[in-house]
Amino acid sequence: MKNKIIDWNGGLQQEAIDILAGEGGMIVSPTKVGYIIMTSDATGLERKFEAKNRNRNKPGVVLCGSLEQLKELARLNPEIERLYQQHWQADVLIGCILPWKEEARSRIPDDGTKALMMDSRSTSCFVIKFGKPSEIIAKELWEKYGKFSFASSANPSGKGNRGLAEGIGERIERYADLIIAADDYVKSIQPHHTDRTRHEQGVMVSMVDEHGELIAEQHGKRSVTPCPCLIRKGLDVDKIMFMMSDIFATWDYRHGNYY
Repeated sequence: MKNKIIDWNGGLQQEAIDILAGEGGMIVSPTKVGYIIMTSDATGLERKFEAKNRNRNKPGVVLCGSLEQLKELARLNPEIERLYQQHWQADVLIGCILPWKEEARSRIPDDGTKALMMDSRSTSCFVIKFGKPSEIIAKELWEKYGKFSFASSANPSGKGNRGLAEGIGERIERYADLIIAADDYVKSIQPHHTDRTRHEQGVMVSMVDEHGELIAEQHGKRSVTPCPCLIRKGLDVDKIMFMMSDIFATWDYRHGNYY
């Protein structure tokens, strides 16, 4: 097992690219909030579900290594784009539930990937600024290989990894082709927190209605519904709520409303 665990080199980890650019690869990589499983196709996603015994009714997480990639894949309106832009400039992790652009959907391999990385409404969670080690991998995979990066927390469902490579659990360690260890990087994001007080997830905001349709622009109007809905609190939630309030006159807070 130990020979599959390597220390992050501070930049692009070519070993990860070699695995994910191929077929069916699955790695564990560090982020701002702990370790994630990264895959790039249906076979890898199947392995991820098997490794985690994870429910399949939550929106899939799509990692975007650049704003350009985000704009290519997801349907946005100007206000949502502005929100992403602010978070990009501030280096703040955020994920939004969004519909796919039709032209982007056509780029998804016809191998069962769609069913595994979208929810029943055909939406996914598009995430930016999730942490340098994994951001670099996602950017390289997209720009040089045209491959998506899908993610899930690297721990058994309902349990955290405490920001430690050794916390991912024996089952995920056994399934993974590669584990990139960077405990010091993870700790540096929340240096004054303990294992019990640190955030182990990023904030997730739904930008769709109950049918998965993109919400309309508000143009400064009040009491507009449907509106953005913060459905999962996490790292930098205070900063994110401030930025949301700067853009949207109306938004909702419903932590735990994932479905």
